[in-house]
Amino acid sequence: MYDISTRKRALALVGQGRSLNSVSRETGISRAAIRAWQERLEPRPRVTPHEAGPPADDSAYAYLLGLYLGDGCISAHPRGGHYLRIACADAWPGLIAQCREAVERVRPGTGVYAVQKQGCVAVTSYSRSWPALFPQHGPGRKHERRIALEPWQQAIVDHHPWDFIRGLIHSDGCRVTNWTTRIVGGQRKRYEYPRYFFTNVSDDIIRLFTTALDQVGVEWKKANAHNVSVARKASVALMDAHVGPKY
Repeated sequence: MYDISTRKRALALVGQGRSLNSVSRETGISRAAIRAWQERLEPRPRVTPHEAGPPADDSAYAYLLGLYLGDGCISAHPRGGHYLRIACADAWPGLIAQCREAVERVRPGTGVYAVQKQGCVAVTSYSRSWPALFPQHGPGRKHERRIALEPWQQAIVDHHPWDFIRGLIHSDGCRVTNWTTRIVGGQRKRYEYPRYFFTNVSDDIIRLFTTALDQVGVEWKKANAHNVSVARKASVALMDAHVGPKY
């Protein structure tokens, strides 16, 4: 019923990271038909040399791991392989660029593209190796299951703690300026001071973040069960030197 160009166009849309539902709505082709074309027209991918083995760049991996734990997910493709997606807010174009660069450095030669969503961009990459590189992948939300690093991941984080911290802050953290007032010499004066916040509902991810902060000598405290604050002047200075605000 459909010529080969129509089929390839539908498959190309899916290959851009679009869901079967959205491609079906745009083209008028049923999801079942598109899924069948994937199986018939697209060969199952083979693992290529660049997809085998550990991350190509450990520091980039530590950063990408932080982004993944905060705003990342992995989803299976019907023809095999997996998509890695990292959600990055439109307000931070520098973060989007850093995320893309990290993916390229972790898996050189793997395609990386951005899919525009409402208010954010999904930095997306297809590879059969993503589940092995991010074994925290699993069914359900991250805070509803145990999140623990594999020994090889912990070794990378131990060697590159600041990259890991920066990834976590860039995903679920921020640098803000707070203010307060004090009476000095009979007059009320306003004082401003910067601080960092990290927010995540997973106790395990909170623990990974604070453990990394301890390793680099950053003092922190819990504002509540899901929020970590860094406010002491020396610690904020360390964070500024190695993380800095998002842009």
